[in-house]
Amino acid sequence: MTQRKYSKIIVLDFGSQYTQLIARRVREAKVYSEILDSAVSVEEIKQHNPAGIILSGGPASVHDDGAPTCDPAIFELGIPVLGICYGLHYMVSLFDGEVAKSGSREYGRAEVHRTVPDYPLFDKMPDSFQAWMSHADEVVRLAPGFITTAASETVPQAAIWHKEKNLFGLQFHPEVVHTKHGKRIIRNFVRSICGCKGRWSPQAYIDETVQTLREQIGEKRVICGLSGGVDSSVAARLIQEAIGDRLTCIFVDNGLLRHNEAKKLLSVFRENLQINVEHVNAEEVFLKYLDGVADPEEKRRIIGREFIEVFKNAAESVENADFLAQGTTYPDVIESVSVNGPSVTIKSHHNVGGLPEKMNLEVVEPLRLLFKDEVRKVGESLGVKDELIHRHPFPGPGLGIRIIDDVTPEKVRLLQEADDIFIQGLVEHGLYDRVWQAATILLPIQSVGVMGDERTYENVAALRAVTSTDGMTADWAHLPYGFLAEISSKIINRVKGINRVVYDISSKPPSTIEWE
Repeated sequence: MTQRKYSKIIVLDFGSQYTQLIARRVREAKVYSEILDSAVSVEEIKQHNPAGIILSGGPASVHDDGAPTCDPAIFELGIPVLGICYGLHYMVSLFDGEVAKSGSREYGRAEVHRTVPDYPLFDKMPDSFQAWMSHADEVVRLAPGFITTAASETVPQAAIWHKEKNLFGLQFHPEVVHTKHGKRIIRNFVRSICGCKGRWSPQAYIDETVQTLREQIGEKRVICGLSGGVDSSVAARLIQEAIGDRLTCIFVDNGLLRHNEAKKLLSVFRENLQINVEHVNAEEVFLKYLDGVADPEEKRRIIGREFIEVFKNAAESVENADFLAQGTTYPDVIESVSVNGPSVTIKSHHNVGGLPEKMNLEVVEPLRLLFKDEVRKVGESLGVKDELIHRHPFPGPGLGIRIIDDVTPEKVRLLQEADDIFIQGLVEHGLYDRVWQAATILLPIQSVGVMGDERTYENVAALRAVTSTDGMTADWAHLPYGFLAEISSKIINRVKGINRVVYDISSKPPSTIEWE
């Protein structure tokens, strides 16, 4: 197997909502990072040969029964360790310090002041800076060998250091944007303290992955399901870079795509990616099985089941294919693994999971270690067209889960026409690239209206647009009122069957981006 050409930082996850942000900040410093469950053994950690370890925060208290732990032997590996919030508390407790409940739970901004001038974690930083606190416990007595390096008005031990053992601890969260100079702190740890060279880049990933794919696939063929999303498109292009025309892509049109989407995507696939694509029009099959089904999970199950059957039938004509490519990304990998106990299923994942077993194929996932923004950068380096690279995320079940009711051909038509007006409007007004994802939702209610002095009783459409960096959290997009008024007017006037338009101003959390 190809040896990695760049050093690595391991992030041990104690259940923090910010763990992915830590890994992302490390990669922004051009250093490769991976997230592992905190319970992983030190032997497995050794196999990764990390240059340093970061202990994440977490919602638990070190005093809770069953509080998450990590293998104490990691502190004997001779590499730097940085504990953040809960990670700090665990480290201090392990070394016989004392952690206790704070006088009051602190959540929000705090001014942190340095108390030690030569603290390497704060190199090239001001003596005081704004930091983001989120904790109910705090360190009240340092373990032997540790010193205090920073404090805030309410937290005497805002940062600590064990110089001899190269251990660092922060009560605040450097990974969030609310901490000023947070990126500098992460960079100081991974580049200066851990000695990483900063060789992680899209091109480095491409070079290594192409070589790995060639070793894995050999002279066999690969089948890839193309959806038109950035993940599957970049995955296909990366595999094509490795094995050329031994890649066959299958594009299943389930009839639940956007207006004229199939025609547009096929043109891009063939002209820009220049890959072999088989188009399977299965609209009638999907709509037949969705007839009368309103439950969102049942719709997802049906769409997933029929996709497998349609895809499998199309793939049988590809000879000597031993591999199935999937556009799995790092958030998919992380969310599929339960960290510190079973997690609650919010909704079933749109990636189809049953294909490899049914077709007796080995899975190829060339993007499984990349975040979405990194996928885009890799795609740009590979020459994938902007139309695909910057395309908004689109759910696997398509418009089937944006119709909040049973799915019929008429409802699909209504939603496609309304959605097309919204998306094209965003493009024409220069707003498309300012939002992470935009969607139109057809609601299961009718509304009274007046058109041409006549009473109408028609459908309601909801517009949804959010801003985000990775889809893990999102805020509703503050689109101009004039733009929303224009889109509402166009939809109501042009789409017969819709007489009212509303705008969703919910953020994630607590709401999800999709309605179903």
